[in-house]
Amino acid sequence: MRLLWGSGRRGRIRFLLMSLGSALGVACLAAVLTIPIILAAHDARAAAREPRPGTSNVVYRELRDPYGQQRLHRIFVAHTRPGATPVPPGIDKLPGPGEVIVSPKLHETLTANPRVAGLVPGRVTGVIAPEGLGGSDDLYAYIGANPADLPDAETLGGFGTGRTWQPVVEPSTLDILRFVLGCIVLLPLVIFLSVCARLSGESRARRLAALRLVGLSTKETLRVNAGENVAAALVGAVVGLFAYVGLNEAMARIGLPGLHWYPADGRPEGLTVAVCLVGCPALAWIVGQFSARQAAVSPISVRRTDERKPPKKYGSLLLIPGLGVIGGYCVLSLMGRDPSAGPNSSVLVPGAVLATGAGLVFGLAPITAWLAQKFAGVVESLPVSLAMRRTEVDPGSSLRVVTGLVLLVFGASLTQGVLVELDQISRRDSPIQEYGIRLNEASSAQRKAMIELPGVQSSTISYQSWDPLDGSDVEHSDLVVGTCAQLAKYTEQATGCVDGRIMQLRDDRTAYEYDPKAGKQYSFALKNGQKVTFTVPRERIDVRSWDLSVFESGALLVPPSLLPSDLADTDGVLTLLSDADPATVRSVLDGVGAIAPTASVEPVGIVIDSLAQLTVIRSLLVVGMVLGLVIGVAAFVVSVADRAMERRGQVTALALLGARAGTLRVVQVVQVVLPLVVGLGAAIVAGWLAESSYLITGGGAVHWDWEGLPLLVLCALGVVLAAALASVPMVRRHIDPEHIRRD
Repeated sequence: MRLLWGSGRRGRIRFLLMSLGSALGVACLAAVLTIPIILAAHDARAAAREPRPGTSNVVYRELRDPYGQQRLHRIFVAHTRPGATPVPPGIDKLPGPGEVIVSPKLHETLTANPRVAGLVPGRVTGVIAPEGLGGSDDLYAYIGANPADLPDAETLGGFGTGRTWQPVVEPSTLDILRFVLGCIVLLPLVIFLSVCARLSGESRARRLAALRLVGLSTKETLRVNAGENVAAALVGAVVGLFAYVGLNEAMARIGLPGLHWYPADGRPEGLTVAVCLVGCPALAWIVGQFSARQAAVSPISVRRTDERKPPKKYGSLLLIPGLGVIGGYCVLSLMGRDPSAGPNSSVLVPGAVLATGAGLVFGLAPITAWLAQKFAGVVESLPVSLAMRRTEVDPGSSLRVVTGLVLLVFGASLTQGVLVELDQISRRDSPIQEYGIRLNEASSAQRKAMIELPGVQSSTISYQSWDPLDGSDVEHSDLVVGTCAQLAKYTEQATGCVDGRIMQLRDDRTAYEYDPKAGKQYSFALKNGQKVTFTVPRERIDVRSWDLSVFESGALLVPPSLLPSDLADTDGVLTLLSDADPATVRSVLDGVGAIAPTASVEPVGIVIDSLAQLTVIRSLLVVGMVLGLVIGVAAFVVSVADRAMERRGQVTALALLGARAGTLRVVQVVQVVLPLVVGLGAAIVAGWLAESSYLITGGGAVHWDWEGLPLLVLCALGVVLAAALASVPMVRRHIDPEHIRRD
């Protein structure tokens, strides 16, 4: 440290930049390491409030309905007799009849949108405390009711289960998220921290070589360099942790789309603090040991600027197995084979992605040096020739400049693949939205009011055939009440329908669980306990329904005039039909909830859990991309600035020889653009193949993300243009003989 502070302003500025760079890296590292902790804290509180059946003086009914892209979670409770009752976290006692206890977010929603009040009937008497909520954006309510108002209610045993049934992110998806965040944040972060630990590498090597020549041993020389790195990294780690804590306090109050947390959830734990305070200085120590080894072992060659050794090519060999595996999956898909069922894909694809990313990093220097050598032999332009020769001699400095951006583009391809795969799970392409409400959960007046709701275009009733409910596997058949006009309007295709006759809906293009044959009879329960029999007719309607529709293949279409009026409500479902635009869906769901608050509504095809998880994952991946972009840009800026400072002696020599300012600037731009073009081009190709292999092994319908490829190319071109413009002011033609006299 005495040597550092005594070396003048340049040494102190370098130490400050190293510390600030480490602080930025540690803040990003803490953010990535804390994401699983935030999710785990959310799930732990959600598990602690889960009701479980048992024995008590309270019955309950639990409803989970979609509200936009969020879950609206309602617990209806009713006291059957006096006495002590179980109490969930966050409230002091369960509400009585006509009372409601809601989450703060739901309270705001009720105030802003009075129509939602029908979903939570009663007077708000309290607000749930944070320990009873997964996050600050939870829509949660405990609603007091009378036992007679809760059909099919269960006896409440208590609250709290081993795990929540609705985690923020499913464990399998969380593993994918961790892997992707590691690729787009942690890998560039290691490169960035290494760059920060090697600032002013050439001048530091000369200074260390001088120390070695005046009597320090090899080990002591290495310790001097590593000690400076560790001191800067440790200061930066402390600053970075404090910066992350402040950022967490601010972001917890703002939140992310689909994910809100409390400030305490995001505060770093002991393990995170240890990783940041120990891992970053340890990495700086390792980098310091390796970066100063040549100066310590061969100080004369460093002081006299001996001929540099060409970069080793062994690292680029990692591209062979990496591209071989992901390319193999792509070839299998082109051949018409589906390798998604293979048991080894979950191991091979992530391993191949990591090998490809590492190959891009370690193979960039030898590939760039080889290309520079070839270009220098054929070009006749003096600036380009100078740039190519310099890149050929020292490709390692170019590697430090562009590696972060190359890894960012490679990770962006993989991120697109994850989003495409998740989007396939929750996407619904039907222009029609159906809502299923069980008949025994709504009275006749309530059903009539639902049918007349604004936005509801039509309705139908369906019944399932009689089931002995003894656990035996009995074939079922559904009957749907409807007309030919209704069928034609609310299906994709329907031909052969005749009004006034019972007919079977058939779609030979799709598979279905049961295959009712013509002449087979199915029994349907009546309200009096007896049964009525329907025979499967020979007449069929060739129908192609929208995915997950009440008009499914195998069902019987029964005209309203031929339907018995006393079929049991327990086997029936009222289906409302409307447009599928989000505003209409939200309006219909609000209306149904206001009419029958205790009835469960199934918006067919809308997997609210998948939509909520997709929103959270998109938010976290966007955070990861922003962190990766910050790291990549910071590594680029630091490297370019450091490189310009280190080469002032070379620029001075060229200026004394008569090189013009334009020539020097072209040399600087070409030296940056060449490795960037090579690296980004390889990252786009390798990343797109990696994304395709992930989609292929995922088993989804989309194997090739052609829509995302132009976006990646445009982003890469923008990066190259920005890098070229940013490199221009880094060269000054100011002649300072001091830079040469020093050497």
